[in-house]
Amino acid sequence: MTVSSVPSFQISKAGDIQQSLRSCFFTGKTRALSWRKQQLGQLKKLLDENEKEIFSALASDLGKCQTESWLGEFGFLQNDIKHTLAHLKKWSAPRKVSTPLIAQPGKSYLHAEPLGTVLIIGAWNYPLQLLLAPFIAAIAAGNCAVLKPSELAEATSSLIAKLIPKYMDTDAVQVVEGGKDETTELLAQQWDHIFYTGGEQVGKVVMRAAAEHLTPVTLELGGKSPCIVDGETDLRTTAKRIVWGKWMNAGQTCIAPDYILVEQSLKDALIAELKKVLKKQYGDNPLDNNDYGKIINQRHFLRLVNYLNDAKIVYGGNKNEQQNKLEPTLVEVADDTHPLLQEEIFGPILPIVTVEKIENAIGYINQRPKPLALYLFTKRKEFEHQVLAQTSAGSVCVNDTLMFMTNPELPFGGVGNSGMGNYHGKAGFDTFSHLKSIMKRSFKFDVPVRYAPFKKWKLAVLKKLA
Repeated sequence: MTVSSVPSFQISKAGDIQQSLRSCFFTGKTRALSWRKQQLGQLKKLLDENEKEIFSALASDLGKCQTESWLGEFGFLQNDIKHTLAHLKKWSAPRKVSTPLIAQPGKSYLHAEPLGTVLIIGAWNYPLQLLLAPFIAAIAAGNCAVLKPSELAEATSSLIAKLIPKYMDTDAVQVVEGGKDETTELLAQQWDHIFYTGGEQVGKVVMRAAAEHLTPVTLELGGKSPCIVDGETDLRTTAKRIVWGKWMNAGQTCIAPDYILVEQSLKDALIAELKKVLKKQYGDNPLDNNDYGKIINQRHFLRLVNYLNDAKIVYGGNKNEQQNKLEPTLVEVADDTHPLLQEEIFGPILPIVTVEKIENAIGYINQRPKPLALYLFTKRKEFEHQVLAQTSAGSVCVNDTLMFMTNPELPFGGVGNSGMGNYHGKAGFDTFSHLKSIMKRSFKFDVPVRYAPFKKWKLAVLKKLA
């Protein structure tokens, strides 16, 4: 296990790390609002002073251009810190609630207290954002934290391990690099909360490990996010927004449109428009385009290439095996048992599925596990209301893709197989807090009817006071 820290704080075992952080938490230093704000400021400073190194690491791991790195990772985190600092005092303040007549005179309120020591396990597809965004919430709530970056994004993991000790309070924050063994050792410890972003199978492993200590978990998973395209839509804008949302980060986005549902009569026109947009955004040779990323490693690259076996490719499909790059690819899929319609793609392949009438898309979606995101393109209010009322998803975006992520007032999280719990903005602060219920009574007045010996008239009074 590789532990990053200052020289005076060398620890070699997960249990020692957990105990050290717990000791720090019980000193009370992380509860102070001033400490939380200072640490958030330090995290912003880390980003500001190391922008070039961060962009270089993301380019090394995923071939991300600077614009995508800023949009999906760097700028997102800067805005998240800014929003958190602007609202932290309000989120931390006691939340007043009403007090029933029988408990008067008195007052009731909720007090947000930090959970304690938390474990945050990041994902490789957005290796900076998906690790540090929950970390922002954890620090804002006053917790100590262990950060476990994804080992698949080697350059970013190494950079995080180098930078965090330089800027953050290492009594309260530690970074542990490594793979399965290190993660298993961390999961064996007793944490006050575990936050995991990744796939469903590992999510089950995390939840089983957490169950041993009755540790609460937040699981940000994925699934197959559908994209419904109605006949009554702005087809040109629809195509632009689908292409942008699907092929950002070469399709390696948990909320990217995973497949399109469209009526047979609109299919050809939609495909033609998607082709135009793909050529405009990525050119005739996307594999040579510096704005277009690569697949994280050869294993995932080969997994995606195998998806194309026996698939009807209508656009793209070319590949560069040495660079792990696969073109933006459109495929038509009629067989529901095809792996492209059974497994989360997590890559630059977009299947197009036709339905007899677009209303049938609702039943198609409901026959499958609940998705992390659902996209709907339509001008029809009635159909929009029907989809919203009759389907379930972690988040829904009407007439665009991914854009709900830009609003910190919208909690982000899955439902069913796509995850549990949520974060971003106040939702993240609450995830890493315990809302302690408090009632304070006065000695000035006491209601004797609640005390024994009990009489019928006392019960009558109690019923009226209730």
